[in-house]
Amino acid sequence: MNKWGKLSMGLLLAAGLLAGCGSNNNKNNTAASGNGGAASTEAPAKKLIMGTSADFPPYEFHKMVEGTDTIVGFDIEIAKEIAADLGQELEVKDLPFDSLLNELASGRIDMVISGLSPTPERAEAVGLSDIYYKAEQAVVVREADKDKFASMDALKGAKIGIQTGSIQEGIAKGIEGAQLTSLSKISEIVLQLQSNRVDASIMEGPVAKSFVKNVKGLVITDAKPEVEDDGYVIGVKKGNTELLDQVNKTLGRLNSEGKIDEFVAAASELAESK
Repeated sequence: MNKWGKLSMGLLLAAGLLAGCGSNNNKNNTAASGNGGAASTEAPAKKLIMGTSADFPPYEFHKMVEGTDTIVGFDIEIAKEIAADLGQELEVKDLPFDSLLNELASGRIDMVISGLSPTPERAEAVGLSDIYYKAEQAVVVREADKDKFASMDALKGAKIGIQTGSIQEGIAKGIEGAQLTSLSKISEIVLQLQSNRVDASIMEGPVAKSFVKNVKGLVITDAKPEVEDDGYVIGVKKGNTELLDQVNKTLGRLNSEGKIDEFVAAASELAESK
């Protein structure tokens, strides 16, 4: 996969990402589509509520758009396509990662798109879509420690910052003697790294690259976490076969059109822009 794509295509899609976002001043509850406030006698469109943890660039993250804190990213673009195919308005809720499946089970959100891996435990609890994206894992450390933690063996006994409830937390738990600091947001883990409270963090590859690009003093080491990871899926409430079928139909269309790769390239560029 060419992550970045051609520059012109990336810039065009980045503009589309910005243009397509809503302007809600509540950072934790961002509408991603709407009719611009135009008067209408039609009944309001039904909402499709997406739950995500918007601290995961380029998947989903906060960006100032025309002075408004807005949730953007390639998962958001996928969600917009699903909502459009359903003829519904997309609403995005920013929630702690480890609360997403509970919110889904309760019916407070309709689907979860947030770098969700299809573990057996999750498959028991919620309905999972087809795979829509795959990525490698990475180890992030302070620049001075790049050689010190150049292998997974070197992480034995290290202090590792990790996102609560993530697939990376499972990887870290398998490292002999590792002392884990589990936090809900990756930005909090980065602060732990910068302040020397942890030695390293395991992150999803594109996420790690985004933080390393934007946070001075952090690097990706040569250590290669191994995980039986089939990729990322979308979660819906168990038994909601109608929504799950539409999600898979939309994902199939986007993959056949090459749209997901385009979304990834544009969101990655957007994540790195000031």
